Amino acid sequence: MLGKARRSFAVSIGIMLVGFMAIGVAIVYRVMRDAPPPTIAAEVSVPAGAEVISALTVNGTVQVTYRAGGAVMLSVFDSKTGALSQSLQIKAE
Repeated sequence: MLGKARRSFAVSIGIMLVGFMAIGVAIVYRVMRDAPPPTIAAEVSVPAGAEVISALTVNGTVQVTYRAGGAVMLSVFDSKTGALSQSLQIKAE
């Protein structure tokens, strides 16, 4: 009789713990889903007449590869402000 009561208690506690875990997962999901998207600069500036080859966002930066005057350049901009942080020329060897 006592063993049957213990098993029943263990099953009910197990079901209750699974329910608490489900509630925790639902709360974390809602918080992450409703988080605002990160801010990204509306525009960045490249030299006039430049041909943009690619642009992508990586780790809080906007990286733009473009061709200007026969040279291929890579410019890295801050994704929040759009300010140029560094620029380098890509040369083929």
